Amino acid sequence: MGKLEINKKIKKESLLNTAFDLFTTKGINKTSISEIVTNAGVAKGTFYLYFSDKYDIRNKLISHKATQLFLKASHNMLKKGIVSFEDKIIFISDFIIDEFTNNKALLNFISKNLSWGIFKAVLSSPNDEEDLNFYTVYEDMLKQSGKKFKNPELMIFMIIELVSSTCYSPILYSEPVSIDKMKPEIFDLIRYIIKSQEINEIDAPLYSRAW
Repeated sequence: MGKLEINKKIKKESLLNTAFDLFTTKGINKTSISEIVTNAGVAKGTFYLYFSDKYDIRNKLISHKATQLFLKASHNMLKKGIVSFEDKIIFISDFIIDEFTNNKALLNFISKNLSWGIFKAVLSSPNDEEDLNFYTVYEDMLKQSGKKFKNPELMIFMIIELVSSTCYSPILYSEPVSIDKMKPEIFDLIRYIIKSQEINEIDAPLYSRAW
């Protein structure tokens, strides 16, 4: 990477980090582009080289933060040498819950702004060359499992919705229970979702187009 590309990357990272700080302290509606560029130490024209408006930087920030989470989770999963598909999904979910527990600002930001449309784009089309294409990782996990599932996209959607919705209050407020007590319940439900989507040999002809 040349000096010009490095400089561009530094400026973009500065804009993303500054926007995250402002969005999580002031909120998106009360944050202006002028504030973002002033605090990032770049010209307003530089902002528009990368983002069309503050909602565009919000969406790209969600993508960036989410893919960073999945990258860390996937790398740690590989180090553990986990074989079972179910155990891989549980490990990644557990890792992300722990990251949210240690970074409540990130939990608040993602949970308030994430929609399935944005998240699907995050999974399949990262905004940065160094960001992880998690959907490719997910497809590889499915292939390595040696199993077939009725609807893999629906399955990961249900798991993501389950984790993001059920861990929010236990992490922030310990309600209705602490996150440590909630985790086993979440993981049991993840196992149930996976099992319910798994295609048995008898049912295989009905789902010939499933992964």
